[in-house]
Amino acid sequence: MKLSSRERLIFALDVSSLKEVAKWVKLLKGYVGIFKVGKELFTACGPKVVEVIHNSGAEVFLDLKFHDIPNTAAKAGIAAANLGVKMFNVHTLGGLDMMEAVREAVDKTCGKGRQPIILGVTILTSLNEKDIKQVGIRGPVRSRVLSLAKLAHRAGLDGVVASPLEVRDIKKKVGKDFIAVTPGIRMPDSRPDDQSRTMTPREAVRAGADYIVVGRPIKEAKEPVEAVRKILEEI
Repeated sequence: MKLSSRERLIFALDVSSLKEVAKWVKLLKGYVGIFKVGKELFTACGPKVVEVIHNSGAEVFLDLKFHDIPNTAAKAGIAAANLGVKMFNVHTLGGLDMMEAVREAVDKTCGKGRQPIILGVTILTSLNEKDIKQVGIRGPVRSRVLSLAKLAHRAGLDGVVASPLEVRDIKKKVGKDFIAVTPGIRMPDSRPDDQSRTMTPREAVRAGADYIVVGRPIKEAKEPVEAVRKILEEI
């Protein structure tokens, strides 16, 4: 996948108002190709936030992690596609039937070439082996992520969201064209915060990440634009 550094960088819009969205999009749209809209922002502002970002000329990653019965998840996928987002995600733990239902519904609804990228969320980057064991998932995190990535590929999804630590294995076992979006990105001098499995932008791209998601290292920087420039240099 041949993408520019700007196209590969996704900024996590972890805010709760359209005013804040407008501020960050205006500041970063020249450096960031995609803005991630998560649960907090979408719950607070609804589809209007997608419109605001699109009007700026940028793309949207709708990060709502759909996880429901197949019919409900499929309808949510159609709604996401109708918003014109570049990518959205579902949770792989929803199972094969759910993921297939979403992909088939979006394929049927969208004309050829208009389909958004559909990603499967594997194991959240905040979780470690102890955490997944507590919810009944056995085995090393890396092997569980790989199994879920293979299931997402079998369901016809375009790629997965996974920590950068697992990207190399995913590309090797599933295929180099299977898209990898990696959160858990931290600069060498950043705090890990609530992330357990992290890498720097340079390390993630070298591992095979197609897109990287960065939030706090930019948002909490004294000079956000300078922080973005450093990330682009690393990419």
